[in-house]
Amino acid sequence: MQHIDLSYQWTQPGHETARNRQSPLRNPLMDLLQAVRHAGSIGGAAKHLDLSYRHVWGELKRWEQSLGQPLIVWEKGQAARLTGFADKLLWAERQAQARLAPQISALQAELEKTFAVAFDPTHQALAIYASHDDALVMLREEAAAQSLHLDLRFCGSVDAIRALNEGRCHVAGFHAPWQPDADSLVARTYKPLLKPGLHKLIGFATRSQGLMVAPGNHLRLQSLADVAQAGALYVNRSPGTGTRLLLDQCLQVLGLQASDLTGYAHEENSHSAVAACIAAGQADAGLGIASAAQVHGLDFVPLYPERYWLVCLASALDSEPVRQLRALLSESAWQQRLQAMAGYTTTADAGQVQSLRSMLPWWQFRAARVPLGVNP
Repeated sequence: MQHIDLSYQWTQPGHETARNRQSPLRNPLMDLLQAVRHAGSIGGAAKHLDLSYRHVWGELKRWEQSLGQPLIVWEKGQAARLTGFADKLLWAERQAQARLAPQISALQAELEKTFAVAFDPTHQALAIYASHDDALVMLREEAAAQSLHLDLRFCGSVDAIRALNEGRCHVAGFHAPWQPDADSLVARTYKPLLKPGLHKLIGFATRSQGLMVAPGNHLRLQSLADVAQAGALYVNRSPGTGTRLLLDQCLQVLGLQASDLTGYAHEENSHSAVAACIAAGQADAGLGIASAAQVHGLDFVPLYPERYWLVCLASALDSEPVRQLRALLSESAWQQRLQAMAGYTTTADAGQVQSLRSMLPWWQFRAARVPLGVNP
């Protein structure tokens, strides 16, 4: 069995775009293989990586000797291509990194927080537990350039709100369908965790949830009902996540049971991990967000528009880190970056504070009307 060593490096704000977002942990061999696959030649790979031809050639030969397996197929007059073994290496790394993305993000956040004081004594730190979301990863990079460190930990929406209520974070991130019914499973799950007056919402984004499917959507899946009817292999999210709540609620509305979805018990902990399973041919479909589908080269069938909310205690609204976060969310530069992401749109209330009663239907109580002549 091969042993794995981990490492990290520092980069300056504004240089993060050079990073392969599919691989939050970098590996030089995977970078080489990905570049050869993309360019179709050693020279093209060297140019893409800003390395010399000789260096790339030598590294590939060194890795072949070290692993005892050929990595590149060389045929005169044809483009260089990866061997079956090299393809398997890339897929294995892609799936592993997708599954470990929340833990890797937490490790990265912890390292950044620890070193922030050494690099910038005036930094502000804000602990955020949140449902997995690609825009939040980008927001952390944007905030770092303004000396605001977002200590971002990904978990399920339910667990994020619980962490806020238990004092383990300052802000939580969760998502819910646009104007969900007050009697829905989503409402019944979140309502006991959020209290009007105690909690305040901060506008963040609108995004689309839908079916992530293989390129070309050869099964012609357009809905969850199609997935069940076709017997397509489904890949699910973990219990406690907002996407799992959405799925279970939709199954109820459609009159379907969990057993009607082949693969319902197959669970992954992030949108990226679900997308990686589908891209690897291990599943046909799964609910997720458009940005994850795009990164993994999948087709996306939009189904459910939803709001992604940030929530904090009312008592924390005037703290300096929360004020900085709200100001950042309202900046046009940030909103333009968000708007450019697949499946996301900005909201007019981005960065603004909203009450639970004004934005969600679950606490909009109305006194029952008593018919005339009837004693209450």
